[in-house]
Amino acid sequence: MKNKEVVAKAVFDVVKDDLTIEQVEQLLENPKSAAHGDVAFPTFSLAKIYHKAPQQIANDLAEKIDNTSFEKVEVVGPYLNFFMDKKKVSHEVLSTVIKQGEHYGDFNLGNNSNVPIDMSSPNIAKPISMGHLRSTVIGNSIAFILQKVGYNSIKINHLGDWGTQFGKLIVAYKKWGTEEEVRNNPISELLRLYVEFHEKAEEDPSLEEDGRAAFRQLENNDPEAINLWQWFRSESLNEFNKIYDMLGITFDSYKGEAFYEDKMDEIVELLEEKHLLKEDQGAEIVDLSAYDLNPALIKKRDGGTLYITRDMAAALYRKRTYDFAKSLYVVGNEQSYHFKQLKATLKEMGYDWSDDMIHIPFGLITKDGKKLSTRKGQIVLLEEVLNDAIQSAQDQIAEKNPSLENKEQVAKQVGVGAVIFHDLKTDRLNTFDFTLDEVVRFEGETGPYVQYTYARAMSILRKANFTPDKEKNYALDDEGSWEIVKFVQDYPEMILEAADKYEPSVVAKHAIKLAQAFNKYYGNTRILAEDEQQEARLALVYVVTVLLKEDLRLLGLQAPARM
Repeated sequence: MKNKEVVAKAVFDVVKDDLTIEQVEQLLENPKSAAHGDVAFPTFSLAKIYHKAPQQIANDLAEKIDNTSFEKVEVVGPYLNFFMDKKKVSHEVLSTVIKQGEHYGDFNLGNNSNVPIDMSSPNIAKPISMGHLRSTVIGNSIAFILQKVGYNSIKINHLGDWGTQFGKLIVAYKKWGTEEEVRNNPISELLRLYVEFHEKAEEDPSLEEDGRAAFRQLENNDPEAINLWQWFRSESLNEFNKIYDMLGITFDSYKGEAFYEDKMDEIVELLEEKHLLKEDQGAEIVDLSAYDLNPALIKKRDGGTLYITRDMAAALYRKRTYDFAKSLYVVGNEQSYHFKQLKATLKEMGYDWSDDMIHIPFGLITKDGKKLSTRKGQIVLLEEVLNDAIQSAQDQIAEKNPSLENKEQVAKQVGVGAVIFHDLKTDRLNTFDFTLDEVVRFEGETGPYVQYTYARAMSILRKANFTPDKEKNYALDDEGSWEIVKFVQDYPEMILEAADKYEPSVVAKHAIKLAQAFNKYYGNTRILAEDEQQEARLALVYVVTVLLKEDLRLLGLQAPARM
């Protein structure tokens, strides 16, 4: 039982004629200082019932409460302060984690039902920039967190592999590109052509019409246009996968915009059958005024379809394919209105499962306060950031631990981990300005700090040659270990919060606090002192390694055993 549950039961047994167990639980507080116990019960709300001063009520209750589960129960003014039985609680917590291992904090909320997660989704023929990092690592972490609470996460990379930009790129390639240059350096050469197209289109607007005409050829299955498009796509995917490999991220599906090109006609037909399409100035719309939203533009005047039509086709395909319990879209905050319209249009069509489609928004990464833009060539390449972070890790390892085995592998785990953790440690809705020095910082509340704490704890276990015994009665009652025990005890609740809020930062913050508590304990306690509690202390160290490694895994980070 959790500490608050134990306290609530003890209080309720005394006040059950006047308060329900739920009311008691809601009144309980966490004292700000450890000197005031682990759980506090304020008696103000009982003053009107008992017609006594709160302090007197606290004294009366203290005499009646069964304190066998507590070290002591103190009265401080109108508060009853409960000090938990540290030995009893620590034994329960340590033995539970030792028995369950990395499955501590697992739940079966999802009953293995499917949750497709639309994430990453870079545009073909453009480099993966820091702007793509957020959707990629937030989506990956949410996938792990949902798996931990019993869902089957399906990671979908909804590639931007269709649209007018490919017409523009085909025009640019034919005018200014060569096959050799594209093959030698696919992404940077395709980006150069894309940027050059827009620069020259400002001087010669007729290029825009050339781009649209080239895209129409692509839509009409012109063999040359199709061949170029497929080539640009395959070259881009090869480059993308190098970066995904660096990040340690895999996908279950790469079905992007092009996949749904032949599935949009069905959406238009369904809308017509349900009499939902209305003509407006030559375009076709769905009226969403009942949802207090602007109309959804389904077809332009020229008959072309829009993003929303394609996203409706994708939503219907995913429902039919996965019969999802939830369908998540890890897409920037600026797309919030689009997803409101998407869900409302599907709802109008009678698809109540649209309620299970959830937009997971996040703030931008900016540079010098400005949004990163591929079109203007104003980007920070993710591959360069990862390489710089790895190099920074290598430099620090060479300085601090030059004899470390697998230095290059550890540097990659630490460098890449620094970039991922930096993104995930703050609430996902926050926007942050990108500076390389901040991303690859290794001290303070960082991924490398958590990884180093894990490695330090592992080295203690190696030195002691300690493996926990599932049947032993490990128990501790000192203040240093108690702080850690409480973090461990709260772990399942933390997992539920992270899953409920789709918020990886909840896990990252737990990892930081647990690492800080352990390092404080390490600094003040002779863990390997040869006394009767040595094994219990080592059991605590072992439990810390289990939770830190699991926290890092849920965030998409590796946990090097040596650093």
